[in-house]
Amino acid sequence: MTDALLIHQPAGAPQQLFLLFHGVGGLPQDLRGLGEQLAQAFPQAAIVGVPGAFAGDMGRGRQWFSVQGIDEANRPARVAEALPLFLDEVRRWQMRTGVGPAATALVGFSQGAIMALEASKQAELLAARVVAVAGRYAVLPAQLHAHCTVHLIHGKHDEVMPYGLTVMAAKHLVAIGADVTADVLPFVRHEIPPEVCDLVLERLQGHIPQARWREAMAAAQGQRLD
Repeated sequence: MTDALLIHQPAGAPQQLFLLFHGVGGLPQDLRGLGEQLAQAFPQAAIVGVPGAFAGDMGRGRQWFSVQGIDEANRPARVAEALPLFLDEVRRWQMRTGVGPAATALVGFSQGAIMALEASKQAELLAARVVAVAGRYAVLPAQLHAHCTVHLIHGKHDEVMPYGLTVMAAKHLVAIGADVTADVLPFVRHEIPPEVCDLVLERLQGHIPQARWREAMAAAQGQRLD
């Protein structure tokens, strides 16, 4: 199996963990540039490019599930079959780095985004942040953990994964009360150009999680009552 790519390791014990997941037929090196930008913004974080569990069946790279002959009917089963391996990989890196779910972010592109989104549906918190670039849910969630924030980013000119899937997912997440941001970028295709990398950083650095905001408001109200 292709080894994971350790993009950044802080001098001391990591305070955060970023796990990066590439697209089908890709490799961890595909996300090195994004990982290096994350390292500059979060120097106390361990940043790892994680390979897909299986060799790509199109003659290159790695994958979590095959996309040959895939359609709306068989996609959920393929994702569900791969999901336990994906969850194990996330938890293995959490144990290895000593970083818990509250300080873990999953950042996925394309198939990596699909897996990260599906992992976000766990009843027990797996990661506090999930960034999905050019991805989709295999099955829209009934609910998400209150402490999980999802950032959806999609190119409007994506010819592989239509951006409408992100619009649909965002509307659904809002309807079920999830903490979500959604951005559709004009002129961006199925790729991670600099403007997408910049937006990933902007969302991770600038968005105050809904749960944290509620806790702060509750604390402030309690102080006023005292």
